[in-house]
Amino acid sequence: MENTYRILLAEDEPKLSQVIQDELARQGYQADVAYDGLIAEKLFKQHNYALVLLDINLPYKNGLALCKEFREHNKNVPIIMLTALGELSDKIDAFNLGADDYMVKPFHFDELFARIRVFLKRSDTAGDGGEKIVVADMEIDMENKMVTRGGKSISLTAKEFALLVLLSRNKGKVISKHDILEKVWELSFDTGTNTIEVYISFLRNKIDKPFDVKLIHTKPGFGYYVRETALS
Repeated sequence: MENTYRILLAEDEPKLSQVIQDELARQGYQADVAYDGLIAEKLFKQHNYALVLLDINLPYKNGLALCKEFREHNKNVPIIMLTALGELSDKIDAFNLGADDYMVKPFHFDELFARIRVFLKRSDTAGDGGEKIVVADMEIDMENKMVTRGGKSISLTAKEFALLVLLSRNKGKVISKHDILEKVWELSFDTGTNTIEVYISFLRNKIDKPFDVKLIHTKPGFGYYVRETALS
């Protein structure tokens, strides 16, 4: 197969890690498995990974601490958390530390690998030819994957960036949750989680909270949109 991506899988359940590793290999990916946090930390420093699958409850060093460390070291590598902790507060903690996605055990393997393909496809996409998207005093530099507002640089995760780009490219148009799942997560089904709401909340805290004019709006029952003023 064409894929030669190298993936770090940090998972301390031997049966689960073996199943995931075998399927990754079957799909043409190279997977390094770490059964505890210290090994995961060592491997991450030694290799340039295309994606990280990270359990939270790891021995010696937990996944949340690793997520924070990995994100500080590499702002772009996609990090998918795999965990039995499904409370909203657990998800928010992970997203705040830089996770791009979050899957609660037990999960469907088809969904996991669909998400992996989405992130790898996005990471492999070349620059957007210097395109810049401007909404009010916010500018999105597509080539360098940078966002500024009022001249201030704003740090976003890969998933936050993709969501902001979708809304901004459709300035003034309401985007439904279904369309967001399909175009940002590339999923044609609703996973039944509040992931989109969580990401919208994170974007608002970063894009809108420090400024008087709010750009990200909700049309109840319909979806979300970006513009300088709310729809009447």
